[in-house]
Amino acid sequence: MALVTEQHKFKLKRDDTVEIIAGKDKGKRGKVLKILRDKDRVLVEGVNIVKKAQKRRKQTDRGGIIEIEAPLHSSNVMIICKKCGPTRIGYKMDGEKKVRVCRKCKEAL
Repeated sequence: MALVTEQHKFKLKRDDTVEIIAGKDKGKRGKVLKILRDKDRVLVEGVNIVKKAQKRRKQTDRGGIIEIEAPLHSSNVMIICKKCGPTRIGYKMDGEKKVRVCRKCKEAL
């Protein structure tokens, strides 16, 4: 019997502007850099900065402690609508195309 993993449909896309709604960076805004679908997480630019010990790889590299962005759970971010701010995403059919829309003002995202 095979174990079936369910792929969640992500409503967010790369380069979307999102606001953090929970956690240590609550209220900050940033651009989505990467989406990790298998782990249900997103990487947001300039948010959730953590320190990491980096080993020296080459003679010219500097080892030490560096700061990088860590992924956030997708439930902790909300997309930003240009008109009304943080909102949820809905869908609307525009002819043959499926378009993402703001749930508050029905404006295309």
